[in-house]
Amino acid sequence: MTEAYAVTVPKGYRIGGWEVREPIATGAFGSVYAARRVGEGDEALPRVAALKFLPTGTGTPRQLTHLRELAEREVALLRRLRRPRLIRMYETLTVDDPGRPELDGATVLVLERAERSLAGLLAASPRPPGCGPVLLEQVCEGLAQLHRAGWVHGDLKPANVLLMADGSVRLADFNMAAELEGTHAYTPAFSTPDYTPPELLWSEIGERGRRIRPSADVWAFGVLAHLVLTGAFPLPGATPAVRRDAAVAYARGTDTLRLSPELPDAWREIVRACLARTHADRIRAEALLRRVRTAAGSTGRGPFRSRERAPGPRRPFPSRSRRVAVAAAAAATTAMAALGYGISVWAGDAPPAGGAARAGSAASYGADELRTDRGVPSAYRLLIVETAHDCGREGVTPALIAAMLKVESNFDPDLSDPAKDEYGIARWTPKVLRWWMNEDGTPGETVPEPPFPPAESIPAMGRYLCWIAPRLESGLPGDRRVLLAAAYRTSYRKVNDAGGVPPKYRDYANRVAHYLKEYTPPGEK
Repeated sequence: MTEAYAVTVPKGYRIGGWEVREPIATGAFGSVYAARRVGEGDEALPRVAALKFLPTGTGTPRQLTHLRELAEREVALLRRLRRPRLIRMYETLTVDDPGRPELDGATVLVLERAERSLAGLLAASPRPPGCGPVLLEQVCEGLAQLHRAGWVHGDLKPANVLLMADGSVRLADFNMAAELEGTHAYTPAFSTPDYTPPELLWSEIGERGRRIRPSADVWAFGVLAHLVLTGAFPLPGATPAVRRDAAVAYARGTDTLRLSPELPDAWREIVRACLARTHADRIRAEALLRRVRTAAGSTGRGPFRSRERAPGPRRPFPSRSRRVAVAAAAAATTAMAALGYGISVWAGDAPPAGGAARAGSAASYGADELRTDRGVPSAYRLLIVETAHDCGREGVTPALIAAMLKVESNFDPDLSDPAKDEYGIARWTPKVLRWWMNEDGTPGETVPEPPFPPAESIPAMGRYLCWIAPRLESGLPGDRRVLLAAAYRTSYRKVNDAGGVPPKYRDYANRVAHYLKEYTPPGEK
C-alpha cells in the first residue's frame, strides 16, 4: 500500500523521538503514518501518535511554495489553538536525511492518534449511523470553537472529521484554515465541491486567494449533517459536478431545496438554516450549536455537553467487533486537495493489534491519577485529566480538579445561580471567566454569556489554578491542593494573608479535601 502513498516512508524509519509504523492515510501531497515514541524522549509526549509527512523539501519551486503555504497554515493554527474538538499537535519536525532525497526537508507534524475518519465510518455501512446526532453535536462544537477563536476551517467534510478511541470527535486538516480579518479570511482556491457554498463556486480569486466567511463552514455542516443522517447529499445529482450545478441553480432561485424525507423534522430545520441561499441568511455557529444540542437530545451530561447523556462510557461509532475495514473514504476530493489527517485514502479503520487495550475508554482514562470507582462521571474524565496535564504544576492534579467540580456544582454543567452570578460546572462568574477562557492566555474580547459548556469551563479552571499555583506562598500549613482550591474560591492574596485557608472558606476546603481523598488513587499524593 505504501507504493501509492504521496510520501513513502519505510516502516522503522526514525525522526526525532519517533519510529514510523504502519501507514494510515494519504492525499495528493502528503501521507500520515502511525508512530511510536522510542528512546528516552519527552515523557510528556504520548507513547503513540500520527506523523503527517509533507514533502516540503522536494518538487518544483511552484509546488514547494504551495506546500509550504499549506503546511504553515496548519502549523500556525495548531500551535495557537488547543481546543477539545481540534486535533492536537504535539510538535513539528524537519527531516534531515540527504541520503533519502525523497524525504529530505519534509515537514513532519506529530499529531494525536485517531482511530478512524467519519468518511470511513460512512463507507463501512450502507445505513446512516445511529450515533449520528451525537457525532454531529461534537462536530458542531468544533466549528463553534474555531469560529469563536476567529478562524474558518475552509474544508469541512467527513474525511476531516476524526473519531478517537475514547469516543470523542476531532476536526482535522487545517491547511485550508484561515484567520478572520474582520468578516472575511483568505484561503487557497481549493476545496471539495460537495461542501462548498454556492457563492464560492463562482467567486473571483485574488492574489491572496479566495475570500471566505464563517458561513462557508456552516453550509458544509448542513451538507454533512444531511449525509450523516440520511446517507445522501441534500442536493440532487449522481456526481459532484452535477450536485455543484444543482447548488448554483438553488442559490440563483431557479430550483428549490428538496431535503430527504428520512431527515427528522428537528434536523430538517437545522439543515435548512445552514443551507440558506445567501451567506447573510445562514445561521451562525453559536446559534447553530444550541439548536443542534436540542435536536440531539443533549442533557449536557457529556464532557463537551454531548459525548454522553449520563455517566458511563459511550462511543459514537460501532464497536471494534462490528467494524469492517474500508480502502477508500466516501467523501469526494478534488485532484488538488491538500492532505489532512484523515483525508482521501485510509489504510484501514482498525488500529494495530493491541490498540483496544492501549486505548481504553473514557471511563478508564487516567485511572492511575483519578479513581474510576468513586463517582466522577466517566463523561468528564478525559477533559479533567488533560486539563491537569496541560498545567503540569505541582498540586494541579486530576483529582483536585474533579474534587473542585464536585463541590462547585456536583458536576452539573447547567448550574445557574443568578443571585451569585455563577454558572456552569465550575461556577464561573462571567467577568472572571473572560480572563481565563482563551488558550493563549489573552482575555476574551467581550464578557461571555452563560451557559458555559464544560469544554470551556474545565480548561479555564485549570488555567486559573495554574496561574494561582506559583503565587501561593511556600510553607503554608495544610495540603497545597486544598489551598489552591481555597484560592480559586476567594484569591491567592487572601490565602497568603490568612496563612492558610481563611475561616470563611474552611467548610468549602474541607469538602474539597474529602473528595480529594475519594478521587485520588492509592499510592498517589
